[in-house]
Amino acid sequence: MPRNATSTQRRAVMADVARLAGVSHQTVSRVLNDHPSVSPGTRSRILAAIEQLDYRPNSAARALVTRRTRVIGVISPASTLYGPASTLYGIEQAARQAGYFVSVASVKDVDGAAVRQAVERLSSQFVEGIVAIAPRRAAVEALRDVPAELPLVVVEGGDGGGRPVVCVDQAEGARLVTRHLLEQGADSVWHIAGPSDWLEAQGRLSGWKAELKRAGVEPPEPLRGDWSPASGYSSGRLLAERSDVRAVFAANDQMALGALRAFHERGVRVPADVLVAGFDDAPESAYFTPPLTTVAQDFDAVGRGSMELLLQRIDGSDEADSSAVIAPELVTRHSTVGRLRDGSGPVG
Repeated sequence: MPRNATSTQRRAVMADVARLAGVSHQTVSRVLNDHPSVSPGTRSRILAAIEQLDYRPNSAARALVTRRTRVIGVISPASTLYGPASTLYGIEQAARQAGYFVSVASVKDVDGAAVRQAVERLSSQFVEGIVAIAPRRAAVEALRDVPAELPLVVVEGGDGGGRPVVCVDQAEGARLVTRHLLEQGADSVWHIAGPSDWLEAQGRLSGWKAELKRAGVEPPEPLRGDWSPASGYSSGRLLAERSDVRAVFAANDQMALGALRAFHERGVRVPADVLVAGFDDAPESAYFTPPLTTVAQDFDAVGRGSMELLLQRIDGSDEADSSAVIAPELVTRHSTVGRLRDGSGPVG
């Protein structure tokens, strides 16, 4: 029978595959469900028939039989911020590679009520498990109410509310960049922090403080932004008026961009007068003026880690991991490599 011979009349069904391969309906089903009790020769013959007929299994019927939908749910902030968007993409890619479809529930306000509604919506779609990107404490607390029998992994969610967590070590990233700025000759490092209710902002703030204290430097009062270039610009204008600012660490690259603009307008040269660094390594960061030193997060590793932990729970593994922490990487560029105006620090 030529390929697609039945396509002008109807789609091929399992009975057509069984008839062409000369086997029973049950044997075809075993191959589709990767059952081990099928001989290699029979399996090859059935797969050849599937290819010849261009057969596509009915996913709904298959789910009824196997109780496996091959769909996971993802709860994600409805945000264009580089970090959350890249995290979602990494999870989607990892799920696809694992043979799963993804149903995304985007929440505009990452608060308790929105997260609970998202869980209910995904549960009604019979997802096999959920990955929740939970950047705020309220979201993590809401996830405590998820039934224990529903596999759940929390991404960037602090302690995860008792559930498995996958995260980048935000505090370590902040320590790396703060240490780098001190090593470049700065006597202290100022910080433009992210929103106080974001767990990533809290981690970066704590890492910055810890590294300064390790170096025997009393941390200055942090300025508070909202992840936007505008908030970085406002903070940068304040810092540009001070004569004691030698280095600035912004909690994301977009706020660092705003600070660079503010320094430029006030005639403060970067890196000759002040060093500036960010966090995230957004694609445009290498093209700022000057190119921005920042901290890179491996979002592909976050996606792989979250899928590995979720699949362990879906499969009922007795040796399931409780967490996966992804190491950050310092990316050094021209915004922090140069001689400070007092002559200290190395020349880049």
